[in-house]
Amino acid sequence: MTETTSDPARGARSKGTKAAKGLRIERIHTTPGVHPYDEVVWERRDVVMTNWRDGSVNFEQRGVEFPDFWSLNAVNIVTSKYFRGAVGTPQRETSLKQLIDRVVKTYRAAGEKHGYFASPADAEIFEHELAHAVLHQVFSFNSPVWFNVGTTQPQQVSACFILSVDDSMESILEWYKEEGMIFKGGSGAGLNLSRIRSSKELLSSGGNASGPVSFMRGADASAGTIKSGGATRRAAKMVVLDVDHPDVEAFIETKVKEEEKVRALRDAGFDMDLGGDDITSVQYQNANNSVRVNDAFMKAVESGSKFGLRARMTGEAIEEVDAKALFRKMAEAAWACADPGIQYDDTINHWHTSPESGRITASNPCSEYMHLDNSSCNLASLNLMKFLRDDDAGNQSFDAERFAKIVELVITAMDISICFADFPTEKIGETTRAFRQLGIGYANLGALLMATGHAYDSDGGRALAGAITSLMTGTSYRRSAELASIVGPYEGYARNADAHQRVMRQHADANADAKRMDDLDTPVWAAATEAWQDVLRLGKKSGFRNAQASVLAPTGTIGLMMDCDTTGVEPDLALVKFKKLVGGGSMQIVNNTVPKALKRLGYQPEQVEAIVEHIAEHGNVIDAPGLRHEHYEVFDCAMGERSISPMGHVRMMAAAQPFLSGAISKTVNMPESATVEEVEEIYFEGWKLGLKALAIYRDNCKVGQPLSAKKKEGKGEGQPEAEKVVEYRPVRKRLPKGRPGITTSFTVGGAEGYMTANSYPDDGLGEVFLKMSKQGSTLAGMMDAFSIAVSVGLQYGVPLETYVSKFTNMRFEPAGMTDDPDVRMAQSIVDYIFRRLALDFLPFETRSALGIHSAEERQRHLETGSYEPADDELDVESLAQSAPRRVEPPKVVSGTSEPQAPAPAPKEAHSSTELVEMQLGLNADAPLCFSCGTKMRRAGSCYLCEGCGSTSGCS
Repeated sequence: MTETTSDPARGARSKGTKAAKGLRIERIHTTPGVHPYDEVVWERRDVVMTNWRDGSVNFEQRGVEFPDFWSLNAVNIVTSKYFRGAVGTPQRETSLKQLIDRVVKTYRAAGEKHGYFASPADAEIFEHELAHAVLHQVFSFNSPVWFNVGTTQPQQVSACFILSVDDSMESILEWYKEEGMIFKGGSGAGLNLSRIRSSKELLSSGGNASGPVSFMRGADASAGTIKSGGATRRAAKMVVLDVDHPDVEAFIETKVKEEEKVRALRDAGFDMDLGGDDITSVQYQNANNSVRVNDAFMKAVESGSKFGLRARMTGEAIEEVDAKALFRKMAEAAWACADPGIQYDDTINHWHTSPESGRITASNPCSEYMHLDNSSCNLASLNLMKFLRDDDAGNQSFDAERFAKIVELVITAMDISICFADFPTEKIGETTRAFRQLGIGYANLGALLMATGHAYDSDGGRALAGAITSLMTGTSYRRSAELASIVGPYEGYARNADAHQRVMRQHADANADAKRMDDLDTPVWAAATEAWQDVLRLGKKSGFRNAQASVLAPTGTIGLMMDCDTTGVEPDLALVKFKKLVGGGSMQIVNNTVPKALKRLGYQPEQVEAIVEHIAEHGNVIDAPGLRHEHYEVFDCAMGERSISPMGHVRMMAAAQPFLSGAISKTVNMPESATVEEVEEIYFEGWKLGLKALAIYRDNCKVGQPLSAKKKEGKGEGQPEAEKVVEYRPVRKRLPKGRPGITTSFTVGGAEGYMTANSYPDDGLGEVFLKMSKQGSTLAGMMDAFSIAVSVGLQYGVPLETYVSKFTNMRFEPAGMTDDPDVRMAQSIVDYIFRRLALDFLPFETRSALGIHSAEERQRHLETGSYEPADDELDVESLAQSAPRRVEPPKVVSGTSEPQAPAPAPKEAHSSTELVEMQLGLNADAPLCFSCGTKMRRAGSCYLCEGCGSTSGCS
C-alpha cells in the first residue's frame, strides 16, 4: 500500500536510508515504463442521445474515443456530461484520455506544489495509478470534479454544501443569495432554520415575527425559478427545523397542506402532474424537509410525556406539547407526502469530531454530509464489484488489501483537491480549508451482496457491508494521520483534538464489537481492525489532516460512469434490467450478479442456466426450477414480488452507520398499504439503531406525479348509485374480398422470405402473410402461425405501432445484413418485418418517435440535421392512407355509470424502472427525466436517469 516515510513502522522504499519528507507511492495496478492508456484497446464511437418521447436529438458528438470495455451508457453519459468545450469546436474534448488527463494532471501538479510527494517519481506513480483506477472504473470523483477541474472556470470540487441563517433580515436575504449561487452551479445546499424566531414570538418593534415557514416560501420560489431557468437538474435543497421550535407543527404540515391543494386543483381540471403547467403554483416542493429530534424528545415519546417548545431568543419553554402526538403528526405527514424526514441530533453530535468549533445542525440535501455550518464536502465513490475475486477453484473473496490501497490513493487525491479548489462563498471556503472535510464512499453494494450469495436483509449481508465500511473509514483516517505528519493536521484540529480522538476510539470500539459471520467478511474485519489500531496510534502522534473522511452518497451519475448495477448502499432494483446496445436498440438482460450468486450457492452450470432462463421469462425467482426456497431471499430486490421489507433497509443502514464519519443517503421505500403506525416504528427504530438520519417514501403517496391514478373500487362518498357501465369491447373488422396489398421479398442473415401486407381500402393495414423459402421448416410453420395471430390482432383494432414497439429490437437468429436499403441490419426476422411495416404503413411522426427512418430520411438528417421532408415533398395521400384505424362504438351493459377506458397498450421500456413496471404490472413513483423523457429511478434520496445521467439532487 502507499506509505509515508515519517513512520518507519510503515516501511520505507529502501532499508538503511533516510527518506525525504513526503509520501512514497507504491504501485497498485500499473507497470513501470508503461502508461495505463497503452494497456487497453481504444475505439471510436458515435454518441447520439435523443428524447424518445418526441424524437428530438438532445446531444450529438461523433467519433469519441473510449476503451472497448466501456458500455454504451457510460460512454454516452461521460461524453454528454463531462467533456468540456463547445461541441463542434477544436476546444471540445473528444477522448476519455483528455478528460482523465485534465483532472489527474491537475491533482498531481497541486500535490507536488504543496509538498505531498517524496519525489517526482512518486508523483508520476500517483498520476498513473489515479488514471488507471478511473480508466478501469474502479472509482470516480463526484461530478463537479469532472465539470470543473483543469478548466478556466472556477475549480469547484464539492457537490454538497451546508449554509447557515440567523435571526435577521440581512442574514435571511444572504441565505437566498448564497443558495441561489449554489443552485446556479448545479449543486445542492441544506441549512437549519431554527435560529429564526417563531411566529409565536415578538419582534423588537413589538409586532409578531413571520417565522421560518414564511421565509421558506421565498427560498422555495427562488429554487423553482433557478431550476426553470435552464439548469441541467432541479435545485436540490434540505430544510431542517429543530423539534423544540415553536413552529415545528406548521413546518411538519407544510407539504401535507400543499398535497391537499394539489388534489383540489387536479379535481378542478388543472394539470398537476410533475412538469405540468399548473404544478408551479404548489409551494415547498423544491426542498427535502427534515425535523431534527433529540434524545430528550424521543424519550418523551417513549414514555408518553410532555415536551417543551422553546423560544429562540430566550431559550425558555413557551409551550408544552404531547411528545407522542407530535411524533404522530410527523409520521402522518411522512405517510401522506414523504416529508418530513427525521434527523437524530444527539447521535449526530455524539460522532462529531469538531464540537468545540460548533454543533452539527444540518445536512446537505441528500442527508449524507453532516458537519459545521458554512462548509462543503467533496465526494468520491469506489466500485465494490471491482474488488470481488474468484479463484481457480471458484471460491470468492473480497480483496481487502487492494481495496485499502485504492482508498489511500483516493483520499490523498481528495485532500489535494482542497488546496486548489474554489468555493461558492467566502465563508464556505474558509471553513472547508480549515476542516478539510472529505466524503469517500462506495457504490454497487447491492450487486456485491447478491454476487456473493448474501441476502440484502441478512446477518451475513450486513456483516460484509459493515466490514467493508469499517475498512474504508479506518484506512481513510489512517491516511489522514499520515498526511498530517507530512503537510500538517487540519487548522481546527488543535482545538478539537480530544473530541476527534474520542470519535476515533468510538469507531474502533464499534469495529471490535461487530459480529463476524463467514469466510468473506472475517478477513475484511481483520484488516479493518489493523487499520483502526494504526489510526489510534498515528492520530495520537500526528493528529489528522481531515475532520471528516467518509459518507455514503447516492452515486447517481458517477455510478453510471462506473457501470455500476446498484447505487450507493441500495439493493438491486430488479433481477432483469434494461440495456442499450451499441449501434441502436435495446434488450433486457438478467443481471450478471445472478449467475455469480448461484455459483456461490453451489448450483451446477445446468441448474444456473435453467434458473436464469426462468428469471428472464418471469422477472423473479419464484418457482424457478431447482432453486431451493431458502435461497430465494438472496435474490430479493427493491421492487417486485419479493421486495425487501422496509425494516430490512433500516437494518442495513444501521450496519454501516457506526463506521461512517457522515451519514447515509437513502430513502426507505414502503408499500402503499403501509400504515402510519409502521412509519412511526421505522422512525423510532432508526433512533434505537443509531442512525443519523432517515426518510421514508410510501408508494403512490404523491399526487403530482407522472402516473395515472388507479380507480378506487366501489362508490365514494356522495357518488350516485351505479346504473350502467360503458365497456369497450373489441369488434373484428374483416377485410373485403378484394384488398390492396404489397408483396416484399427480403433476406435477413441469409434467410430468404416473402411478406404480403394487405390493407383496408381506406383504413390502414389489416393482414400480413409471411412465407419463408424453406417450405415445411419449423421456422416457416411458426411464421405462418405468427402471421395469423398478428392479422387477427390488427382486425380487432390493435394499433400497428403497438406491434412495432413490441417486436422491433427483438433479437434471435437468423439476424444480420438484409437486402433492404431502408433496413440494412436486423436483429431478427421479426425485427425486420415490423421495421418494414412501419416504413410502409405508419405516418412519419409515429415511426420517427420509434426511431425508424428510411434511407432517404437518414441521408436528409446528415445533410440538414432533420429527418423531416420539406413541405413540398409530403405525400398527403399516402399519409391519409396510413391514418389510425377507426374505433368501433362502445357497447353499454348494466353496471356502474363510470365509463371504463380501455387498458393502454403496453409501452416500450426505456430504462430499468420502466422495464420493471412492464414486467410486474406496477407503477414506480419516480419523475420523468426533464432532459430525455425517461422514467428515473431512486439513487439514495434523489432520483437518477439511466438514459442521460441527469439527477434530481447532488451527486
